[in-house]
Amino acid sequence: QVQLVESGGGLVQAGGSLRLSCAASGRTFRSYGMGWFRQAPGKEREFVAGINWRAGSTYYAASVKGRFTISRDVAKSTVFLQMNSLKPEDTAVYYCAARSSVVVTSTANDYPYWGQGTQVTVSS
Repeated sequence: QVQLVESGGGLVQAGGSLRLSCAASGRTFRSYGMGWFRQAPGKEREFVAGINWRAGSTYYAASVKGRFTISRDVAKSTVFLQMNSLKPEDTAVYYCAARSSVVVTSTANDYPYWGQGTQVTVSS
């Protein structure tokens, strides 16, 4: 059973930084695609960034490109999301997700495995 546990959320001022972590267990993730999604109150869950576990190829939503960086530590089975230059509109619950395919997609329904989420709040 795949388990994903996020950490690293919190309250930060606009312009600040946070680093989210997603510890994955229960599988060998070499052939998995991993994604970070977020959901703000009253809004749909949206894709933030994704990474191909094997090749390390990365993908970003236009709204975060240049500010956020997704990476992975293969030895620790952990995926990170470094968030810089945070804005109030980045406020949301951030979720880690996994799918058993090296193809990373931006569609939440393509990911069967999800973490519990971690709150990120950016004050103005």
